[in-house]
Amino acid sequence: MSGHSKWATIKRKKGATDAARGRLFTRLIKEITIAARSGGASPEGNPRLRLAIQTAKGSNMPADNIKRAIMKGTGELPGTTYEEITYEGYGPAGVAILVDVVTDNANRAVSEMRHIFSRNNGNFGQSGSVAWMFHKKGTITLPVSKNSLSEDDIMGVVLEAGADDLQSDGGDLIVITSPAAFDAVKKALEDKGAVIENAALGMVPQNTVKVTGRDAEIVLKLMEALEEHDDVQNVYANFDIDDKELAALHG
Repeated sequence: MSGHSKWATIKRKKGATDAARGRLFTRLIKEITIAARSGGASPEGNPRLRLAIQTAKGSNMPADNIKRAIMKGTGELPGTTYEEITYEGYGPAGVAILVDVVTDNANRAVSEMRHIFSRNNGNFGQSGSVAWMFHKKGTITLPVSKNSLSEDDIMGVVLEAGADDLQSDGGDLIVITSPAAFDAVKKALEDKGAVIENAALGMVPQNTVKVTGRDAEIVLKLMEALEEHDDVQNVYANFDIDDKELAALHG
């Protein structure tokens, strides 16, 4: 499925354990802090911060946590100095993987990323080795069961607002946008009363690699190991796994 990340769907449908929720809050705090540091404390003039705050509120993060993260970013409160790094590598069957890391120790992070790839039958790559296979896009997920709008209605709304595509993935509709059109498309859907389960800017693959059997199992283990690392913000990959096989693997 070009233009969509299967891993994003898998993560959502696995549900949020307490540990995953704790990691999510840590990642959101880091994102808010970095966004405020790079673009200022005003969400109106800082699209990255605005999206980070919306995501945090959607995840029920307390307002005080959001405020403190912003103040750490602007220097009003003391905080850790973070560095943003993207690592690249391969999984089984030539699956391309991008890992966004936010860390206070780059030497430690690169060593631990290498170790995770090696331990899980992957190969750590050089900068630029797989990034060319991805484009930055906005993705907006709408669960069909929670929306009164028909697929045709949604298609009309998002295309008029400037979206690139509308795709179906199981019980979800996935809207794909350029980064520039993301806010306008999201607002158009909200104005029509659409129920949005997830909205994010990230890297999506231009093309996907079908993985089955043992390769599929190993790819998922590698992705989960990367996601569980404290410094990892996002993991993107270009694999596709059949839904029936995916259900069997998780069964």
